[in-house]
Amino acid sequence: MGLDVPAPEILRARADALRAARRWFWDHGFVEIEAPALVRSPALEEHLEALEAGGAFLHTSPEFALKRVLASGLGRIFAITPCFRGEEWGPNHNVEFTMLEWYRIGVGFEGILEDCEALVCAAAAALGQTLPPFERLSYAEAFQRHAGTTAPDDPIEADRLWVNDVESKLHNPTFILDYPADRCAFASVRGPYAERFELYWGGLELANAFTELLSPDELRARFAHNNAARVLAGRAPYPVDERLVHAIGQHPRAGGIALGVDRLIMRLVGAADIRDVRVLG
Repeated sequence: MGLDVPAPEILRARADALRAARRWFWDHGFVEIEAPALVRSPALEEHLEALEAGGAFLHTSPEFALKRVLASGLGRIFAITPCFRGEEWGPNHNVEFTMLEWYRIGVGFEGILEDCEALVCAAAAALGQTLPPFERLSYAEAFQRHAGTTAPDDPIEADRLWVNDVESKLHNPTFILDYPADRCAFASVRGPYAERFELYWGGLELANAFTELLSPDELRARFAHNNAARVLAGRAPYPVDERLVHAIGQHPRAGGIALGVDRLIMRLVGAADIRDVRVLG
């Protein structure tokens, strides 16, 4: 019977990378937050399935709690925490995984992008690695370069083409920018584009970042839209965290990001399966 434990050298590499990440945050004035794992309302993305526990939910992300902390007055915060998502399994997915999120007042997604590159390079340096400068492509450029076509207007077809023909070709660390406004998720919108980016490396999405939405009414409308989509897909709607809606707009312009720790470690150590880089339950 296997131990379901990574090789010792991988566990050491993981610990070294996380130590370097925390040091980077401390050196840049961030405060580490212990986000609650048991929450009233999980993230309201229509495709995420939260696990129920004792009449509440295990969080799919520390996002809601951290945004409330941001509104309380702390301007630079981060959390490294276990998260849980049902119906996720495969070489790149595990029901339990580790998420790193950070938020910073006074910047948009552009400032978070600079943070992200510096942080990933610091984690790599802790393992004796030097990464090349990260590439930057617009969403449209990525389709043209790797799929030889324009991005489809239909979101389902666009996602299919992205997964099959674009994502797997993003070998070097690459920021994808200028997503269309209709793919804004919970980001602010500026003209035809959502103020967000995603980081890919070796065909894997590692991070998703936004300029944070500051309109409570707009946030409530997006929650309603996503819950309606869940119902249409035969999924149960989730309760809205009214504390979060109240918190939105209580702070100035800010940026935030979620980065998958396990996937980052996979790329740093060359692992092909997420279960090779974390102790399994």
